[in-house]
Amino acid sequence: MAISVSGVSCGYGKKTVLFDFSASFEKGQITCITGPNGCGKSTLLKTVVGSVVPFSGKIFVDDALVSKPVERAKKIAFLPQGKEVSDMTVFETVLHGRFPHLSFPRVYCEKDRKKAFLCLESMGLSRLCDSPVSTLSGGMRQKVYIAMALCQDTEYILLDEPTTYLDISNVFELFDTIKKLAQSGKGIVLVLHDLVTALQFSDRVLVMNEGRNVFFGSPDDIVEAGVIKDVFGVGISKRDGSYFYERSAKNG
Repeated sequence: MAISVSGVSCGYGKKTVLFDFSASFEKGQITCITGPNGCGKSTLLKTVVGSVVPFSGKIFVDDALVSKPVERAKKIAFLPQGKEVSDMTVFETVLHGRFPHLSFPRVYCEKDRKKAFLCLESMGLSRLCDSPVSTLSGGMRQKVYIAMALCQDTEYILLDEPTTYLDISNVFELFDTIKKLAQSGKGIVLVLHDLVTALQFSDRVLVMNEGRNVFFGSPDDIVEAGVIKDVFGVGISKRDGSYFYERSAKNG
């Protein structure tokens, strides 16, 4: 079962950003999307969740077309870049992730509140329940938003640059959480600029350039194919199970 993007072209107004794009994001795997600035990474995620409507092509979720926003939100959680900071408390913000699951009248029940608190605990935020999100540091706010995405309790979680504002210890903590989610069967899709991190932590890597799927495979396949050097002008090597940057191709 997977999210399948099939022959999608899309963009903004008359400007096309993705060109006949196809890829598949499977459950139980961590897929990292990387590529140069402006290549369409964020647009791809927005198209998958329905924020951007394709000019052509189709998107399937577990072999089905899902057109209604609420139904799609029950299947896919999305944490975008540059999320607007609200005056809600940490707990209220995380609880908001339950919204797609509410029936009429839209009132949170005890099950929703317990789920929100568990997600806060998983991100080490339970002590901040009553704190306004606006008073937190950028890194702590990012953890709150990740907890909200977890609280949505979907089969797929899409994260656009989730390591923004996080220090290195919190980055590793985040990926420990992401690994556990993938092991539980969820499909995790992340946009990352850090190539080494993308290769180190993912099952599959999608390399994009100029709105197209350049290469999609395992981290080792990506390195062996030399795609990173072709797209970024930077080499990547693997030693003792870890990936490392090499000198820029321009510098020999």
